[in-house]
Amino acid sequence: MAPVSFRRITVAVDGSPHADHALAVAIDLAKRYGGQLTILTVAPMVPLYLSSNEPWAPAELPEAEVKFYRGLVDKAVGQAEAAGVTAVTGVCLEGHVVDEVVAHLEEHPTDLLVLGSRGLSAAKRLLLGSTSDAVSHHVRCPVLIVREPPPEPPASAAPAA
Repeated sequence: MAPVSFRRITVAVDGSPHADHALAVAIDLAKRYGGQLTILTVAPMVPLYLSSNEPWAPAELPEAEVKFYRGLVDKAVGQAEAAGVTAVTGVCLEGHVVDEVVAHLEEHPTDLLVLGSRGLSAAKRLLLGSTSDAVSHHVRCPVLIVREPPPEPPASAAPAA
């Protein structure tokens, strides 16, 4: 079996602590494998629901919203460069998050996609959806879903003498 090599790594960020943790993992992997790192974010376009004749129309994103997401990418690229990743690029897209991530990866294949997980309960996942779950079912590359590390176990009491 050939050794695994992640030469092209893509990480999706959205400004959440979960995405920050995924970014840290992706930076570490890019350094370990000497790989190229692409930092991807999507300024989410929320559909505007209309009458029954027209089920929805895309809403225009405010420029401040787009600037916020571009700033996220710029900050993440700076973090990666400061950590020693030499080949890093940032991409900011607009639209439906899952669709845009999947489309980007179809056009720009990667060896590994890194995503953060919010750890939604089953009920919240049903109501809100899960970006990491939806993306992982539609991309053709391995997906690393980074969860929050478990809490440290409590320090055991010192043995009695």
